[in-house]
Amino acid sequence: MLVALALFAALVLWPGLMTPLLRLVAEPGQALLYDRQPIRVLVAWHLALVGAAGVVASVVGMTLGVLVTRPRGAEFMTLARMASNLGQTFPPIAVLAVAVPLLGFGFEPTFLALCAYGLLPVFENTVAGLRGVPAPVREAARGMGLACSARLWRVELPLAAPVILTGLRLSTVVNIGTATIGSTVGAVGLGEVIIAGLQSGNTAFVLQGALLVALMAICADLALRGLERRMSRAG
Repeated sequence: MLVALALFAALVLWPGLMTPLLRLVAEPGQALLYDRQPIRVLVAWHLALVGAAGVVASVVGMTLGVLVTRPRGAEFMTLARMASNLGQTFPPIAVLAVAVPLLGFGFEPTFLALCAYGLLPVFENTVAGLRGVPAPVREAARGMGLACSARLWRVELPLAAPVILTGLRLSTVVNIGTATIGSTVGAVGLGEVIIAGLQSGNTAFVLQGALLVALMAICADLALRGLERRMSRAG
């Protein structure tokens, strides 16, 4: 993880390090490095967009997952699953097409698309994690006199945490890549580099943006996998 993080940080702070690689794919006379905005600014906006959408998707997905695994909420499982599936049913570009007339261009429609797209993994893994808590453990907690809320917070969620975190990891990694399409509607992020390359026929720009997005996703994946392992050992 440290190697990937160090490489990502180096390429963000010193984009010129990519020049030898980009020169292999660039046409004669084409610019090698995207310079319309500093790369570190695009990275910051990309992370902010993915992070904000991830927080909302996590809160909504986990809340729905908890509600439908309670006795009173079990009847709403089908409805909750249908709602969380909507983001995967419609591609993000379709969500953007609907959201732009309502929210305008930029951050907001992309944020909405990422929230919808990142909801399903969190919801499904929350349900799977809570349902995977062994029945004897539940009975032992009930026998100790713990109230329903206490059993949830002190027993069920800690045991389900590694599975839930897997859903958060999948949601985050997918949205890091998906966020690039936000640049088609004016959102600031690394997709801006890729779109600029596609529009101008500059393969070097496309490669620069794609490598940074891939490294960002790899760093997020490795970091969250490490957290999963720690929580599994703690559990």
